[in-house]
Amino acid sequence: MPTLFSRSSRRTSPVPAGTWAIDPAHSTMGFSVKHLGIATVRGTFATFEGTLTVGDDLLSGRISGTIDAGSISTQEAQRDEHLRSADFFDVAAHPQISFTAEVLRQLDEEEFDIDGELTMHGVARPVSLHAVVQGLETDPWGQERVGIEITGQLSRGEYEMKFNQVLGSGNVLVSDTVRIRLDISAIKQAA
Repeated sequence: MPTLFSRSSRRTSPVPAGTWAIDPAHSTMGFSVKHLGIATVRGTFATFEGTLTVGDDLLSGRISGTIDAGSISTQEAQRDEHLRSADFFDVAAHPQISFTAEVLRQLDEEEFDIDGELTMHGVARPVSLHAVVQGLETDPWGQERVGIEITGQLSRGEYEMKFNQVLGSGNVLVSDTVRIRLDISAIKQAA
């Protein structure tokens, strides 16, 4: 497994050891794509879950999560129905999006990269994401929380989502590049 730091040069992990579960009520699974090559359309998924497990350092970290593809929302019902269709997510055949990662590379005291596998629309592909720890806090109910912002991008065509239309200007109806932004609040689970 490639890492940025050898075991002898370990840094303190930006996320304390333990298992952290995503709190969906305080997290957002978001994405954005270009529409007509000139405007950005943003969307979210309402139903998701995931965990981050960290040992003594990030070298031993593991991430897993799932998203209900049918819970997609771009705030426009007709577009959302089209996104659920076989032209895009095909939620009837592929109801879940899943992600697993076993390579976490610490960059500094607050940032790390994540190399994992994203399975979407029945296709599993490697994807690299960048994470920034936003902070640690104990909420009023005594739960330890970590905030993490995760960003990246992917090609929807690599997941066999190729629906499109070329416009007279040469732009396309929907860009191939999808930008990902996850704003995570995770709660430390009891040992």
